[in-house]
Amino acid sequence: MKYYSTTGSHNWWEEYRTRHSIGRQVQAMVDTFSKRFFSKEVPVDGFKDVEALGGPFCFIEHELLSILNMDGRKYLTWKYYSRKILCYLRQRDIMEKLKEFLLTLPEHQKLIEGVVLIDQYCNPLADNSLENILLQLNYITDEVKKALRLTHSYHPSITARKDDVFIDDLELQQQVLDAMNHVLYKQLKFKGNEEDYYNPMNSYIHQVLSQKKGIPITLCVIYSTIGKNLGVRLEPVSFPSHFLLRWCQKPEGSTDILDYVYIDAFDNGKPHTAKECEHLIGQQVTSKFYNSVTTKDVLFRMVTNLFHLGKREGSDQSYQLLRNALDLYLTLAPDDVQYLMLQARLYFHLGINPEKVLDVLQHIQAVDPLQHGVVGHLVQLTLEQIARKNQTTEIQVKRHTDEKHRKIQFSVGLIMKHKRYGYDCVIYGWDPKCMMGLDWMRTMGVHNLPHGPDQPFYNVLVQDGSCRYAAQENLICNASPLEIGHEEVGRYFLEFSGTHYIANEELQNQYPDDMALTSQLVEKIRNCYSWISVNKIQT
Repeated sequence: MKYYSTTGSHNWWEEYRTRHSIGRQVQAMVDTFSKRFFSKEVPVDGFKDVEALGGPFCFIEHELLSILNMDGRKYLTWKYYSRKILCYLRQRDIMEKLKEFLLTLPEHQKLIEGVVLIDQYCNPLADNSLENILLQLNYITDEVKKALRLTHSYHPSITARKDDVFIDDLELQQQVLDAMNHVLYKQLKFKGNEEDYYNPMNSYIHQVLSQKKGIPITLCVIYSTIGKNLGVRLEPVSFPSHFLLRWCQKPEGSTDILDYVYIDAFDNGKPHTAKECEHLIGQQVTSKFYNSVTTKDVLFRMVTNLFHLGKREGSDQSYQLLRNALDLYLTLAPDDVQYLMLQARLYFHLGINPEKVLDVLQHIQAVDPLQHGVVGHLVQLTLEQIARKNQTTEIQVKRHTDEKHRKIQFSVGLIMKHKRYGYDCVIYGWDPKCMMGLDWMRTMGVHNLPHGPDQPFYNVLVQDGSCRYAAQENLICNASPLEIGHEEVGRYFLEFSGTHYIANEELQNQYPDDMALTSQLVEKIRNCYSWISVNKIQT
């Protein structure tokens, strides 16, 4: 009902017909995605059909959510592409909201709104609405008011309403800060996440509020928002390597850094003098680093943090984080040539969306003509990449009956365990021998294996979210098969049967013998362990 006016009249029969029609169209569209994009990443223009559906966006979103909420172990391929479509549509909507936010006057920009938009863009399927975040912050504000009421029953912050003016009296402000520190760090147990500092979750406000752990910048956002709700002005300070807040000790404000107390929200709201701040990072800094920064500056720092976290590893998750961070950064600074070039190179490296690479390179050329040489070279490489993709390449069919595949012991869909590293995984492809380059084999120590590279190697999706290439001698069938929580599972499999995964039509076309072999191996393993169990009982 949130989508309809409660006072207006509606033709509910027509609304139902529209909803039903859009639902059928969405299902038909999702069903085509695997056939169209099984062997490649879905390009941006792949979503044009969804955008062209028309009708209320909430109907499209609701149908996609209905698919995602189907039986947990079935319809995995539908769910995989529904999730991609939903993420695309929501990110497109969030990006438009961020652009509108940045067009408002700086003095009217509310920091918490910008921070939530960054969170939403990186986590489009999470429960991270602005309304929900504000409810949680208002709850903390109310808890601080309760604490104030116990010690200072007539404090003006207790009856303060939203948008009230700031308190001028320093003693009254100190009382608020004392109550905030008590509630946040002693009562609610918020703290800096020193054990897992570089986890991207520390940068998302909904996760910090849920886990009560974060990094300096996200804890400062929470701290300053609650302070503002209670009439205390706390300004963000983009201090090197350690984000801080500053609290002015002069009623009218000051430009002298010595007139401020610097609050470390990462360390229980501990106050510092300007000189003491240098001890936090172990070096001297100029006075400019003690100045307050704008909302846009804070968002820049948050996005830059995410960008550097994305660069730490070369996994699928980190690449997605890099893509999101670059999208956000270039929304804040559309003409930053360095980041534009990074975006173009990332997309080229991943081999996805080459048309976007050309658009980005064209923009770089317009912004900085001196980049002509680098841009021209990358344009040529991208055009070659597009030409290769446009060539019709048939999927290579692999049969166990072929002589060159006689050493293959396992098949797609089997749940395996790695003998050396102990991780659980599912096989989604195989080769009769290692097909990686010499550099990769040298790095992974393949030649140190008893059978070296001349043995079957398997493409596996791992429980930790990674994709790996494992030697046959290192894999063993999992005696206790379990679902693999990898976001790419639905790209290859229709459902989890309880003992193994059932390949979708596209994977079965590539490995036509494997499903029957997987069922036989599972039955063989089950009988083997049943025999062992019976003998143990008899013994």
